[in-house]
Amino acid sequence: MTSSPRIAASLVLVLLLATPLVLAADKVFGEGVGKAPLVKVSELLEHPEKWVDKPVRVEGLVTGVCKKRGCWMEIAGDKEFQSIRFKVQDGVMVFPAEVVGHRAEVEGTFVKVVLSKEQALARAKHHAEEHGEEFDPSSVEGPVTFYMIRGTGAVVHF
Repeated sequence: MTSSPRIAASLVLVLLLATPLVLAADKVFGEGVGKAPLVKVSELLEHPEKWVDKPVRVEGLVTGVCKKRGCWMEIAGDKEFQSIRFKVQDGVMVFPAEVVGHRAEVEGTFVKVVLSKEQALARAKHHAEEHGEEFDPSSVEGPVTFYMIRGTGAVVHF
């Protein structure tokens, strides 16, 4: 019975030593997060005008990353089939493909983007090329309005 306290103490020591390793797996991009209020993706999408041009922070599963430059991440929302794009200027932060499938917190300014028909066509063509899909110009109508977060920082939890 004298070995049980030693085993328990050893287990506690191992757990304490392993904890920083788990925390160290978080990858911080840009300015990190924590300054802006935490808002659900569903709230942003259901009441966008309330949040436009305001700092926000959201958290969710990373479901996609820009394959060419790593300049955006798609973050799944708290409701099915909802997501928000977290976009940064090319080269400011680069998100590797390995972040897909991990939880992330992202922070920045919630913005409204309005594209003319010509801009919407160019965006759809770029999207098709990026994903190796056929591009059908007749499928694009304009103008197009969408919302995204212009990013200042992120933390991905590995």
